[in-house]
Amino acid sequence: MGPAAATIEGPRAAVRRLVLAAGLALYVAGTIGSSIAPATIDKHPVTTLLLSSRNRNLFASVPFIDPLPYAVVGFFRVLAAAVVLYLIGRWYGAKGIGWVEGQVGELPATIRWIQRGVDRAGWLLVVLMPGSNIVCLMVGHRKLPGRAFLPLVSVGIALKLAVLWAGGKLFEDQIKGFLDFIERYQWWVVIALFAFTFAQSAGRMRKAVPEVIEEIERPVEPTDAARYGAGMDGGPDAK
Repeated sequence: MGPAAATIEGPRAAVRRLVLAAGLALYVAGTIGSSIAPATIDKHPVTTLLLSSRNRNLFASVPFIDPLPYAVVGFFRVLAAAVVLYLIGRWYGAKGIGWVEGQVGELPATIRWIQRGVDRAGWLLVVLMPGSNIVCLMVGHRKLPGRAFLPLVSVGIALKLAVLWAGGKLFEDQIKGFLDFIERYQWWVVIALFAFTFAQSAGRMRKAVPEVIEEIERPVEPTDAARYGAGMDGGPDAK
C-alpha cells in the first residue's frame, strides 16, 4: 500500500466518516425539531432551536427566548449544518451533487439558478443564504476556500439572526396568537408533521443509507483525495 492510500485509510478517512455521521445526525435532529416545534417552541425554545434552527423556528421563538441564547444557539446550530454540507460538497465533489440530484429528481429551476449564481458570485450567496443546504454544498463543490467560507457564512448567519429577531419582535403578538390558536391541537399537528415528513423521506432514505454506508466503509480513492486537496485551507485546490 502506497503513501497516498495509507493517508486515505488513516486520519482523513476517519474525519470524513465523522462528517458524514454528523450530517446524518443533524438531519435526524432537524426533522424531529421541525416536527415538534408547534408544541415546544413557546415552552422550550432553546431545545427546539438546538434540534432545528430553520428560519420559521428562529422567527417563532423570538417572543419566548432571551437575545443571548437566541444568538448563541441559533448561530452555532446554523453554522454546524453549513460547515458539514460545505465539507461534503468539497470532499465528494460531483458525487455529492449527484446524490442530491438523485434524491430530488430533476433539479428545480431555483436550484439550477443557485448553481449558476455560485459560479458567478458564490461568496454573495453564502452571505445572503447562509442557511441554504444547496448553497453550502455547491460552494464546497466549487472549491470556495475554507478561509473565505467561514467568515462569509458567519456574517450571513449574524445578519439572518438580526433580521429574524427584528421580525419576531415586530410580529410578537401575532406569533403568540397563532400558537395560542393551535395549542389545543398542537400534538395532532406534531403527529401530522411527523407522518408527512417520514412518509416523504422513507423512499429517499432507502436509497441514501446504502450509499452513505458505502462511503463510510470505502472513502474516496487516493486519486480523488489528491484532486480535492488536504482540507479546508490546504492542498492544491485551495485558492
